[in-house]
Amino acid sequence: MLCTTCRSNTATTSEGLCGVCVQAAAAAGPTPGPPGRTGPPAPPDARRPAWLRSPVGLGRAVAVLLGVTAAIDLFALWTGIVLRGVLDDVISGDHGTDLDQRADRADALYSAGGVAQVSALVVTCVVFLFWFHRVRVNAEVFEPHIHRKSRGWAVGGWFVPIVNLWYPRRVAVDIWDASGDRSAALDRTLPLDASASRPPHPLVNAWWTLWVSNILVSRWATRAYQDAEDAEEIKSTVTQLMFSDALDIAAAVAAIVFVLRLTRMQDMKARFGAPHPQPPAGPFAAP
Repeated sequence: MLCTTCRSNTATTSEGLCGVCVQAAAAAGPTPGPPGRTGPPAPPDARRPAWLRSPVGLGRAVAVLLGVTAAIDLFALWTGIVLRGVLDDVISGDHGTDLDQRADRADALYSAGGVAQVSALVVTCVVFLFWFHRVRVNAEVFEPHIHRKSRGWAVGGWFVPIVNLWYPRRVAVDIWDASGDRSAALDRTLPLDASASRPPHPLVNAWWTLWVSNILVSRWATRAYQDAEDAEEIKSTVTQLMFSDALDIAAAVAAIVFVLRLTRMQDMKARFGAPHPQPPAGPFAAP
């Protein structure tokens, strides 16, 4: 019989719960009592016990969409090269009907590349946020005590100005630590922010550095492109936008590696290292 809570694992208790959901309920603590009862309120996440759900399908979808995003960035780089070639001819003093037609085609291609980039970014971000929230909830099942931010920050942290430059990385680091083999060895006698209590995170840091760098460069270059007036200025800003596209490709590749590795870590830990006495058959529902 399947667990009555997660509908994924085999029930092992008389209440119809699996070992994972029993552990999650124990970590969440007691639910608040009826009105009028004294005592401290339960933490926000304690009212919504965590349970494992497969990140495999979402992880694969995110990886594919990131690959599509990188391919569109390559197309945008090519359109930038085409537009720069036309601008070189304009700057050198060439003119005529043929140049005008080339300029119109180059401008249309460049605009199409921009629209495709925005569309791919929106779709990828939506699916990524679903995946990111799911692995955050799973990580709370694996290790409920090391998370410095509640589950809501897995999504909300991306949209709050200023703090979105580091909050998502902090959530990602906590997810990574909880999903890895060394999560049980973390020193909980030290503050959560102490570097001695955390292993290094080169992949997370590389992905996040590339992502933030791309955001900053893209915003600066886009503003400069909108303000450019003559051919020289337009050519310079197109070059800056091409650099941003290259950063986006690198960030997408790093994100693919991050997503696939973290997804595999959670899948393997659920199958062979989840916090219950014996790993049940098929801890995750089919993606």
